[in-house]
Amino acid sequence: MLDNLVARASIGRVTDPLGRALVRWGVSPDLVTVLGTVGTVAAALLFIPSGHLFTGACVVTAFVLFDLLDGAMARARGSGTPFGAVLDSTCDRIADGVLFAALTWFCLRLGDQPHTAIAAMLSLVAGQVVSYLKARAEAGGLSAQGGLVERAERLILALLGTALEGLGVPGALAVSLWLLAVGSVVTLGQRLVSVHRSAAGQPPIERAPDDGLADR
Repeated sequence: MLDNLVARASIGRVTDPLGRALVRWGVSPDLVTVLGTVGTVAAALLFIPSGHLFTGACVVTAFVLFDLLDGAMARARGSGTPFGAVLDSTCDRIADGVLFAALTWFCLRLGDQPHTAIAAMLSLVAGQVVSYLKARAEAGGLSAQGGLVERAERLILALLGTALEGLGVPGALAVSLWLLAVGSVVTLGQRLVSVHRSAAGQPPIERAPDDGLADR
């Protein structure tokens, strides 16, 4: 999250001292990761489907910031752990999935916005595939960097639209989610192109026949 170097440095001025303090107190980065995810999931499911959009956006944003804090703690300790990296990525997928599922639920149940619900579902699927594509490519020694909409942008667009809709701005959620859906699909294409270029010239991989059921 926050791959922009200027934004990362600015946020780091706040999160790095907090991360060092938590490490001194003996708090584990993995615990912060899990607490942030649990809080995000609980806030998204409690507030957004019930129509409390502004409150939900604010509370979810607060817990999403834990994603920055656990990284600051890892830096304070000198390094992260392989398990911590996997846990962080897994928790990100859970938090993102529940947030967009909650927005879809709101659009269908209370918001009477079926077309916006489609945008939310497209954003959910495309966002998860974008993240999976990067992980899968890097596991194979390939590059899948960059793109128009990464995780930071996905969360900013979704939560900003949710907050504005909760404040009574008509169409804010629809505009933000459709922008996000289109941007996520474009990003998926950009990363596929990046992987294709990275793979050019590499020798083919010999592998056993796949029945399509294996977890990749």
